[in-house]
Amino acid sequence: MAGAARAVLPPSSRGWFGLIAALATLVVVALGVLFAGHGEPSGVDRWLIRPTADSVPPPWRHVALALDFLGEPAGSALLIVAGVAGCLLLRRPRAAVLVVAGAGLTVGTTTLLKHLVGRTIHGAGNLSYPSGHTAFFTALALVAALLAAGRLGLGRAAGMSLVVAAALVAGATMGWAEVGLGAHYPTDALGGWCTALAVTPATAWLVDRAADRVTHRTTDRVTDRTTDAGRRTRR
Repeated sequence: MAGAARAVLPPSSRGWFGLIAALATLVVVALGVLFAGHGEPSGVDRWLIRPTADSVPPPWRHVALALDFLGEPAGSALLIVAGVAGCLLLRRPRAAVLVVAGAGLTVGTTTLLKHLVGRTIHGAGNLSYPSGHTAFFTALALVAALLAAGRLGLGRAAGMSLVVAAALVAGATMGWAEVGLGAHYPTDALGGWCTALAVTPATAWLVDRAADRVTHRTTDRVTDRTTDAGRRTRR
């Protein structure tokens, strides 16, 4: 099916992505309830690492700062522009839409959750849960992996493995940077990662659904025009 081939979320994998999104949502909500209004690291955070301003010494600190920049407005804008351009060059307009919509909705969700949960780090005013940087980076990795799986023609198992691996690597990488720089607790990074896993597949499904509707309407209009032209010719 041509429509299925152009879909950003493979129809054969939608059930699995739906399950992942549901489980990720439960984790985000559970952690949000658990840490609501807190301003100190949890026992798990202390066990993993206590974030400070110098948790990552040079030269790795430079790497962490570079990753952090990619989650800032200027850096994220560059990534989104590059992602959209790449999708358009590959003639995947749905993926280009998903880059913008997926990243935007994911970051928007983390911003809303930060104000709802109210967890802080380094004093009042520094809302930390969930990590927007981790969510953003994971969302882009998910879109890139979905596009790669489609381009490579991978089956359901191989495609799912690629997408999950990309999400794990992206989340762990940005999470490491944010925790190492003292911007977030480890559980904030986990919350951001799960937020991307919950929002991005749902956004991909919506993009496919909207695009399919537009395609069907266009096809119906062309068919109607062709039919009318044929009737007029016979007359």
